[in-house]
Amino acid sequence: MKCLKTILLAVLTLSLVPLSGHAGGLYLYEIGTPDVGLAAAGYAARAQDASTAFTNPAGMTRLKETQVQFGIQPMYLHVKFDSSAETTISGKNGDASGWIPSGGLFMVTPLTPDLSVGFSVAGNFGLGLDYGDDWVGRYYLKEVLLQGITLAPAVAYRINDQVSVGASFNAMYGTLEEKIAVNNGAGYEGGDGELKLEDNVWGFGGTVGVLVEPQPGTRFGATYMTKNKLDFEPETDFKGLRPLLAAALDSRGLLDAKLELPFEAPQAVMLSAFHQLNERLAVMGNLGWQDWSQFGMLDVTVAAEDTTSLTVDRQYKDTWHVALGAQYQWSDPLLLSAGIAYDSEMVDEKDLTPDLPSGAMWRFGAGGQYAWSEALTLNCAYELTWMGDLSMDVNRGPLAGRVAGEYESLAIHNIVLGLNWVF
Repeated sequence: MKCLKTILLAVLTLSLVPLSGHAGGLYLYEIGTPDVGLAAAGYAARAQDASTAFTNPAGMTRLKETQVQFGIQPMYLHVKFDSSAETTISGKNGDASGWIPSGGLFMVTPLTPDLSVGFSVAGNFGLGLDYGDDWVGRYYLKEVLLQGITLAPAVAYRINDQVSVGASFNAMYGTLEEKIAVNNGAGYEGGDGELKLEDNVWGFGGTVGVLVEPQPGTRFGATYMTKNKLDFEPETDFKGLRPLLAAALDSRGLLDAKLELPFEAPQAVMLSAFHQLNERLAVMGNLGWQDWSQFGMLDVTVAAEDTTSLTVDRQYKDTWHVALGAQYQWSDPLLLSAGIAYDSEMVDEKDLTPDLPSGAMWRFGAGGQYAWSEALTLNCAYELTWMGDLSMDVNRGPLAGRVAGEYESLAIHNIVLGLNWVF
């Protein structure tokens, strides 16, 4: 009986703890727009196309005609883990590399010379990892999908020739899917069991912004995005459990337990500047902040006959963002762009876990926009998000084991193909 209690506690700990980690995924500046070719530089001040409805609603007052922008953005994650001799669980090295779809749709319509409305649909939050069934860290995580798609109606008003304000209501549809292997113990011929969790919920927040243009060609933008709470409540779905373990879970009402997993996408601030140096060259930059330290503390509750509560501190930290970029009008139809950005790490390397392998990020972007006609502009861009080599060493007891090693050349490749149509 003591052994069953130990296994039961281990199953609950191993299945609950990783969830609070992967939910800390990343806000994406990359939403299928020309900002990708600038590494997001000028994000809240550029206001040159319909994507400003999302990046800074106040910028909508600069658009004098109705515009619709659409972009598709495949993202390739390079996530490979090489285990070291300290790893105590048998299995393969981890490879969670793969493609993730993303993109955005944006529209802006001026109602009067001073009042504009807009609407955005953007996949601005996401994480997808699939390590496979037999990798060394399967008792921490086999696969996870956390995706947030935001729908954002917006309005903007020009106070005077220099100042505009705007706001959007952000409704995020969140999808959570996770699979974790359960160690049935040595000598069990049936192999590993599995815990599956999935849920879909809505969360609500908002963005407010201001755009100041002290003189033609010089703009300063600022936005504040509120936190957005997603109250996931997945039910535990176990399969392939050792009979004694399944009976112990069933007797406590935990085979079909409901987990209360409140997740808050954190509040964020972005300050941006844009300056047109001459007819051909413009420069721009950002300074941003995201409140990830508040997200790091979560209460995880099992709502069943035997209720268990625990608090997990993932040691997340606030992150800072800086970016510099430039646009160059190569010819009348062709506008080129390039940018570089840096985001500080949201977790120290010593606290790294397989559900969210993430470190300090360097972004390098380049792109171009081609004016096919007065009404239609085509754009393409590429951005490399580089995190480099990161060490990981986790140990949560004999059933999960110790998993130690290194993520090599951790990176994300973003490719954008889009268009902007002026009515």
